[in-house]
Parts: sequence; structure tokens; C-alpha cells
Amino acid sequence: MNDKIRTALIGVGKVGHLHAQALGALAEAEFVAVYGRNAERAAAFARQYHVKPYTDIATMIRDARVQAVIIGTPHPAHAAPALQAAQAGAHILIEKPLASSLKDCDAMIAAAQNAHVKLGVISQRRWYTSVQRVRAAIDAGKIGKPILGMMMLLGWRDQAYYRADPWRGKWIEEGGGVLVNQAPHQLDLLQWFMGPVAEVFAYWDNLNHPYIEVEDTAVATIRFQNGALGSIVVSNSQKPGLYGKVHIHGANGASVGVQTDGGAMFIAGMAPVLEPPINDLWTVPGEEALLAQWQAEDRAMFERVDTTTYYHQLQIQDFLRAILEDREPAITGVEGRKTVELFTAIYRSQRDRHPVQFPLDAENGSEGFDGRLA
Repeated sequence: MNDKIRTALIGVGKVGHLHAQALGALAEAEFVAVYGRNAERAAAFARQYHVKPYTDIATMIRDARVQAVIIGTPHPAHAAPALQAAQAGAHILIEKPLASSLKDCDAMIAAAQNAHVKLGVISQRRWYTSVQRVRAAIDAGKIGKPILGMMMLLGWRDQAYYRADPWRGKWIEEGGGVLVNQAPHQLDLLQWFMGPVAEVFAYWDNLNHPYIEVEDTAVATIRFQNGALGSIVVSNSQKPGLYGKVHIHGANGASVGVQTDGGAMFIAGMAPVLEPPINDLWTVPGEEALLAQWQAEDRAMFERVDTTTYYHQLQIQDFLRAILEDREPAITGVEGRKTVELFTAIYRSQRDRHPVQFPLDAENGSEGFDGRLA
């Protein structure tokens, strides 16, 4: 059995370089091709990484014998190339979020199932050691039943950020604001820790970015299926960028938490990760003293690896191994849909002025852009 997967990238933007660097470091990957709509940009990207450029996805997959693609286009543009890749028989890994709409999510999941190819979504923060400690503690029952989950992401995006790419800050081109672009990682972790969502009530607004269309702030209250409660506070309106946190509180009074992001919000190709992801809350009986030790370990790890690519490598490696081993990847398209379902519920709740019940189906028609344009 071949122990390398012939892999290609779809999209030659800033995040594409992260994926290209990750592929170059993986023994399981044979990076062979890249697709871009603009032939000149695709050729320049291909020269940098010594691969072949293409401006047609089906041709690329056929001629370069591509087995798997990684899609790093703007969020509303994930579905079209994914459907083409599935039809051509390639496995598909998509940069977060899976899509900006449930309609696109469902189309990609169905296409992958029909073509018998694997579909995954990038959620590399699940590989952070500090995140895995939280999940392990919950799974081991160390906090009892999780009864309260709190997720906060406070950061800042200035006008230069939105001018950096023409699709930023626009409903149709970006799909949304802080909920769709910055918060999916933390939304993913909240639902991964707490379990399925039953109901969401929320508000969102654009509070201090008059030069963009999309929301810069949102708040939500959640009822989970297990009866637990949750809160979400996300904002691109706090200067300077501060932090992202997910804290889980248990029925036995113990709490565990992780600060996934600190210092300033990471911007692919524009700003580095400034602070290590660390556990910032840990009151499990008998383990309180471990917090300082773990923080020291995580800071040391941060000095040894490039956080911008290392955890992408781990997830891409899992995806490629899933192909080689004929198993599901750690984070499937179905799992990735949960994050899209959560932020879609937040948009719809404000539009409809009442709690939104789960599960959510895609809405027919695009007049209201699934709750955003009401």
C-alpha cells in the first residue's frame, strides 16, 4: 500500500501558505498541485512550493492524480470546489468553518457520502495539549456532569485588516463576521466539551465597524440537550485583541478551562500567534497544584514549535492517515456542521426574536441569507 497521499491545495490565499508548509513537513503527504482562479497567482504559488499550478479542479485531480484536496478559499466559496473534488473522487479537507451556510454543509456532506470520499474540517485547536486536558477531565468524570459552559473571544480587527482582502467584511463574500471567521474554533470546542445543543437565544450587531457589512459582536445563551446551560460572548470590537477562553463548570463544583488565544488574535499571513494556549482554570480536587506545572510545560512547548503550522500538521496528518487506514478522520464534515448550525442559530434568533430549537435545517431561498440579512 502506498504510504503517501497525493495532495493538492484549492486556494492560493494567506491560509494556503500555512497548509502548504504543513504538507511539506508530513511524511504522509506528497504535495503535487495547486488550484487558483487567477492563473498568475496560482503559478507564483506553485513556483514557491515546487508543485504544478492549475485553473481547473477536475483537470488538476485527473492529470496530477490527486487523491486529497485541502480547500482554503473564502467561506462561501467552499462548497463549489468541494462538490467538484468529490465528483472527481478526491477526499476533501476544508479550512474552518465547513461553510457559511447549512445548505452548503449539507450539499458537501451528501456529495462526499455519495462519492465514498472522506470529508473533514480544520479544527486544529482540538490538538492543543491544554484543550485535550479539558476533554480528558470531562470524559473521566472529574468535574461530574458539565452543567455550565462559558466561551469568550474578545479581539480587534481594524480597517487595514478588512482592506487586506476584498472579500473581508461582506455578507456574500465572507458569509459573516466574528461568528463565521474568528469564533468557529471556540464554538467548536464549546460544543465538543458540552455535547449537543437543544436551544439558542442570541443577539448580534455591528457596534464600531461602520466600514463593514457584517457583525462585529454577538452574545448568546444556550440550553444543551443534557440540561446544562452555556453562554457565548464574541467580539472584534475590543482593542487591543485580548483572548479566547472556554471554561467548563461541573456539577461537583469543579471547573476546568483553557485560554486558546492570547496577546492578540492570530491573522494568517498577517500576524503570528503571540501567546501559548494554556489551561487558565483548574479546580479538580487534588489537581489544583498541577495548573502551574502545565502552564510551564505549555509555554516550553510554544517555544519549541511553530504554533501557526504545527497543529495544522497534526490534523492534516490525521486526515491523511484516515485515508491510508480507511477510517473516519477525527473531525468529519458532520462534526464540522455543528459549528455552522450554532452560529446560524445565533443569526436566526435575532431575526426571529425568539429561541431557536435544534436541530436546524437549511432554509430554502437566499433572500435572508439564512438569518443574516433580515
